[in-house]
Amino acid sequence: MENKLIVIEGLDGGGKTTQLELLKKDYPDFRFITFPNYDSPSGQIVSSYLNGAYNEKDPSVSAYTASCFYAVDRYTSFKTDWEKDYLSGKTIISARYVSSNAIYQMTKLPADDWENYMNWLFDTEYNKFGIPMPSATVFLDMPLEVSRQLLLKRNNGDAKKLDIHEGDLQFMSACRKAALYVAERENWQIISCAENGSPKTIDDIHKTLVEKIEGLLKQ
Repeated sequence: MENKLIVIEGLDGGGKTTQLELLKKDYPDFRFITFPNYDSPSGQIVSSYLNGAYNEKDPSVSAYTASCFYAVDRYTSFKTDWEKDYLSGKTIISARYVSSNAIYQMTKLPADDWENYMNWLFDTEYNKFGIPMPSATVFLDMPLEVSRQLLLKRNNGDAKKLDIHEGDLQFMSACRKAALYVAERENWQIISCAENGSPKTIDDIHKTLVEKIEGLLKQ
């Protein structure tokens, strides 16, 4: 695998952050990044959007404007933080990436517009902005009803603490549908994170994830 950028993707509550922390112990020589970068100026714009500050009612507009917020955050992170590591050949593992726009923003559009949106998105971020294209994406597939319970548990059962995406069950259901659509289109690796309505153990998911990564590194 020439360009060693591996993306860990998944819906909210799917365990990306937990798995990323475990991977840091397995691969101490890798560079780990996560998006959005809420501590940066560009990430603060994303925070404002997620808190409902822009109040854009037209989904055909917000799908693209919100995508640009996230795209600028990724571009800023690449140019000011991890570009040198990437160009030096260090393996990069990212929790979320351009794929998150495809999952969360594309969902706001009619399915007939998805292909046009993805073409626009990939051209904007990879060609116009020039950030690296991932060599592989691994999707942690957690069923909506399970991820919802995990999100509530993380927020002490308070649904009011969920952001505008996390708190919208219909939207999150559409996001999973979109994620599986993009996964098939882009040949993502998929890890099933639940069984019989319950989440698999963190260790079981981690073991499968490491096996996937090891296989990708040998390519």
